[in-house]
Amino acid sequence: MQRRSFTLAATSALAALATPALVRAANESGASSAPTGPVKIVVGFAPGGGTDVLARVIGQKLGVLWNTTVIVENKPGATGVIAADYVTKQPPDGTTLLMAHVNSHAIAPALLQGVRYDPRKDFTPLTLVGVTPNMLTCSPEQKVRTLPDIVALCRQRPGRVSFGSSGIGSAQHLAFEMFKLQAKVDAVHVPYKGSSALIVDLLGGQIDFAFDTMTAATPFVKQGKVIAIAQTRLQRARSHPTVPTLAESGFPGLDAASWYGLVGPRGMPAPLVQRMSEDINRVLAMPDIAQRLDEFGAEDAGGSPQKFAAFIVSEHAKWAKVVKDAGVRADA
Repeated sequence: MQRRSFTLAATSALAALATPALVRAANESGASSAPTGPVKIVVGFAPGGGTDVLARVIGQKLGVLWNTTVIVENKPGATGVIAADYVTKQPPDGTTLLMAHVNSHAIAPALLQGVRYDPRKDFTPLTLVGVTPNMLTCSPEQKVRTLPDIVALCRQRPGRVSFGSSGIGSAQHLAFEMFKLQAKVDAVHVPYKGSSALIVDLLGGQIDFAFDTMTAATPFVKQGKVIAIAQTRLQRARSHPTVPTLAESGFPGLDAASWYGLVGPRGMPAPLVQRMSEDINRVLAMPDIAQRLDEFGAEDAGGSPQKFAAFIVSEHAKWAKVVKDAGVRADA
């Protein structure tokens, strides 16, 4: 239900995209340095999810600015690695972009064997699209709902309290590992193939708690079907001002967010990079896109290619340390 309603909402938002204001913006930005042919944005996840829908909404607006067709091509698998590896092999002419993700560009290179690209060197960063907290949740039947009580429960029942995530090596799994390291508790990780199955088992009582994406959890939180206990950025998301962060709940410095941004293959010409980044920033600032990002809990959108490149480097180092310190293995 969440995916269907989310997709329908995105479809309705697409109906009013080709506005005169967009056409004027395209003319003002000039034709030089724009992509010279149809553009595809490659997404490393299945159609219908938050990353996919956002790529389609942004892509439609970019198509107006660039006076060309922008399509989304889904290449799911290996937490985004398949899509990222594909893009590294494409011509650096701006016609193939990737919606890079924390999984493909920070976690997977540290966790998975055989990742053939270096996220810091083999791509051309364009613009950060958004940073979204993950969320610690439980069902309404769960009586233990505060961080101190959860830690106490884990210590009373070592190795028996279960936490679900959307998969081994996901940002949500690593958020759990960071929590477990800081809390110094022994708890059980239960991986799922995405948020849908996770929420079913959470509501059914098969798992005690879950670390889920804020995008997936929010509709259920609003319906009262899921309880939001904490979020995983250092500051509360504007869309969930009453949900405390892990950092303010006794885990200082715990910052385990998901993020996504547009990149191209390595070697894109500087004028093309500048033009595309400026246009992406223009799209991200549009009221309907800003509203959509806010619904996701996504913040810090936009900025220069240089800023995004530095962010990727810092995230790569941070998650590599978490994987090492927690002893996380892809086959665990």
